[in-house]
Amino acid sequence: MTQDRESEREYHRPVMAAAVSELMRPVPAGVVVDATFGGGGHARELLKVLGGGHRLLGIDRDPAAIAQAEVLRRAVDDAQFGTDRFMVQEGNFAHLDEILVDAGVSAPVGVLFDFGVSSHHFDEPERGFSYRLEGPLDMRMDRSGSVTAADLVNHLEESELSTLLHRLGEEPAARRIARAIVNARPIATTTELAAVVERAVPGGRRRLHPARRTFQALRMAVNQELEAIDSGVRTALDLLAPQGRCITIAYHSLEDRLVKGLFADATKGCVCPPELPVCTCGASPSYRSLTRGVRKPSEEEIAANPRARSARLRAVERVAA
Repeated sequence: MTQDRESEREYHRPVMAAAVSELMRPVPAGVVVDATFGGGGHARELLKVLGGGHRLLGIDRDPAAIAQAEVLRRAVDDAQFGTDRFMVQEGNFAHLDEILVDAGVSAPVGVLFDFGVSSHHFDEPERGFSYRLEGPLDMRMDRSGSVTAADLVNHLEESELSTLLHRLGEEPAARRIARAIVNARPIATTTELAAVVERAVPGGRRRLHPARRTFQALRMAVNQELEAIDSGVRTALDLLAPQGRCITIAYHSLEDRLVKGLFADATKGCVCPPELPVCTCGASPSYRSLTRGVRKPSEEEIAANPRARSARLRAVERVAA
């Protein structure tokens, strides 16, 4: 394995890459968008299965991911990553419409969203995403945002903090944890915060760390993740070309629930008021579902990549303009 390929593997191992490639393979010629480029693992696999009539646009809000794209571009032994087929642009997929305009793309034939956080974010303590590794309470995907996790932890009112932990972390002990955080202020590091949460939620042997939900909630708030998902997926569904496909991979119920609702609206067709007993509008659906419910990773993939355990994949195809 070359140094560049070793760097890619360590940066982020793509989840359900085979399923993504299988679902995206039939799309017509055009531009496929990897809206969460990360380490480029999905992009590399897609370029292996897509034909010469396809180009791939990678998007990521993290400058480190954009730098990783240059690592892949230097992999000269992999002709599938030639500059004629692959382009990358820094940006937040919440502004997908603006990014596509800047890239000269009007109707992509495929859009992939792999939500959540890349593995390397957890593995770099200075980013502040890990409750196991000591680092500053940052949690920003990029440095353009002015609010950090430290700002929320140290300045929110107790009631506001409790609401945030309950809403975005689905934390049953949100009130107790919020009170403990307020009493422990100021809190400067990830491990300090994790210790505060652990003391606030006593218990015996646990399979998962008690600070997991708190860190999830803070990260999602700092990066406005649900707002980005809502905006990005809506834009993708609006702009996809006929026979184009939108694929999402979610990692917890809030992400998956939001996508499930957006896909349900796109595939139902009828726009009649729900109180009407029968459809009178006659509208046909613009999309059809490609997955019955959700697809989950295989036991083999989970064994090879434990971070894939909670992944939930959904996909739809545009059937009408």
